[in-house]
Amino acid sequence: MVALSSYLDDMLGFDPRNGMSTADWLFTPTKRLLEMTAGDVFEDRRAMLTPVRAGLAWYPHDVWLFAIARQWQRISQQEAFVGRSAEAGDEIGARIVTARIVRDLMRLCFLFERRYAPYGKWLGTAFSHLACAGDLAPLFEQALEAANYDDPEAALASAYERVAAMHNALGITLSLDPRVRPYYGRPYSVLRADRFAAATLDALDPAFRASVDHIPGIIDQIVDNTDILENPESWRAVREADVARGEP
Repeated sequence: MVALSSYLDDMLGFDPRNGMSTADWLFTPTKRLLEMTAGDVFEDRRAMLTPVRAGLAWYPHDVWLFAIARQWQRISQQEAFVGRSAEAGDEIGARIVTARIVRDLMRLCFLFERRYAPYGKWLGTAFSHLACAGDLAPLFEQALEAANYDDPEAALASAYERVAAMHNALGITLSLDPRVRPYYGRPYSVLRADRFAAATLDALDPAFRASVDHIPGIIDQIVDNTDILENPESWRAVREADVARGEP
């Protein structure tokens, strides 16, 4: 029988019963947190695993807000590129960007509904169980199946506005205008997701924000490499690189 401490070290690279730092939360993949907290426990006679799962059930408030802010930032960095790629005649590029934005919007919805996102194989299946899936899944499908540039832009614009309304409904920031708009005078319909990123960062505790401002996100927002996300030693190496300028 494997001791709980060995199991936790194999799964997480640390034992959360000894306490979790901000860095532990930021640099543990959501897939692994999901594995630790989902599913049935058939036997826990000494009640040792159950409190561990309860402690890992969801992010502390400021870590949650930080993950939302950085996810919005990821979207802001791509949202104009669907139109710009299509304008350059790069149909494949436009489709790739569309797919990336859809994936990032899906993962933002997991954060909004306080659910850990699984790895890619199960992302669509898990998304279908979110409360927002009924409204958003058809728009995502339209965007991904669009035959030309105008179709994905229209579908994404509707999706942006609905996800922005979800953000406002959380009450984590002052309400922001959820309507799409041209991209700096260019004919691309974008949300300007950086507005939501900035507002969410402003909602962080000032001391917490100062400690994480140099970090580009939780590990899933920084790294998309299975060899790293499956290996605690590897993701903790990413942690050490990113917090080298100051432990949060």
